[in-house]
Amino acid sequence: MTRAVVVDDSHFMRTVITDVLESGDIDVVAQATNGREAVEVVAEREPDVVTMDVEMPTMNGIEAVEEIMETTPTPVLMLSAHTEDGAEATFEAIDRGAIDVLAKPGGEVSTRISAHRDDLIEKVRSVARADVTVSAPDNSTATSVEPDDTYVENATIIIGASTGGPRVVESVLAGLPRSARFRVLIVQHMPDSFTARFAKRLDDRTEYDVKEASDGDRIGAGQALVARGDYHMEVSNYAKGRLRVRLTQNEARHGVRPAIDVTMETAAETITDPLTAVVLTGMGADGAVGVEAIKNAGGRTIAQNEATCSVFGIPARAIETGCVDDVLPADEVAQGILSTVRKPT
Repeated sequence: MTRAVVVDDSHFMRTVITDVLESGDIDVVAQATNGREAVEVVAEREPDVVTMDVEMPTMNGIEAVEEIMETTPTPVLMLSAHTEDGAEATFEAIDRGAIDVLAKPGGEVSTRISAHRDDLIEKVRSVARADVTVSAPDNSTATSVEPDDTYVENATIIIGASTGGPRVVESVLAGLPRSARFRVLIVQHMPDSFTARFAKRLDDRTEYDVKEASDGDRIGAGQALVARGDYHMEVSNYAKGRLRVRLTQNEARHGVRPAIDVTMETAAETITDPLTAVVLTGMGADGAVGVEAIKNAGGRTIAQNEATCSVFGIPARAIETGCVDDVLPADEVAQGILSTVRKPT
């Protein structure tokens, strides 16, 4: 049975979260009211997973995550309010080692989290499986690009990730030079209130112009779109090196929306120029059908290897299709992409 510690400064929220988890056969072995208590309780009880509030007295969730990772490395799921400040703080926690995020519906203190029982239980179980010994790729060591490197024209890269993905996605995109003039589509399983902030971080930290996708958006060379939370991102049109996306709220695939498969399948159907599919760390099977579609359309495919994945689910299922060309460590994925589109000298 999965053993959890619940951390929240609200007694009401601790009780609600505990009741939800225990209804899903997750054993809540302890609770903590602030980050300092959390550090002590985690060291004492050694749980499989921690649910961590962000804003707390004495020590906040960001500081607690950092100290837990230094003293008793344990998978942490951040529970954050649907606010811009909440999203920014959550990404700081992910930078410090937190695995994933779930938005608190209704704000910091709300009964509405009970209505999302299945999402919370599934997310906690997924995060509990994460390997916290895997370190995030170091963007400062991104592969250098030779000045005379040239790439095929009008290449599109589609990157899909879930649990443990944000830091790896950032590393991969940071390793792609803007001079390569790719169009990049990113599908990261993430709550709808967090994808805009994720896009901004990628825009700030990479050479690409990155934004959260809106219905009807078009992108060209050197630009990237992040699928908006709670919407599938379909490639609806492609002409003269520019592609257009359509956002839909069609039925979830694999229990998720956006789904990697939707973006990859529609890209395979629509884009006639070079395509590369990349699947990174995450729980589940989303992306396997998409990888197969892109391979069958003549594209290239890459999966992150098990040793560097927080959760080796999505890449594993893709590899099982027999349609993955290269299986690479996280810090070699960008170079792997470049090798698929580099013109021979």
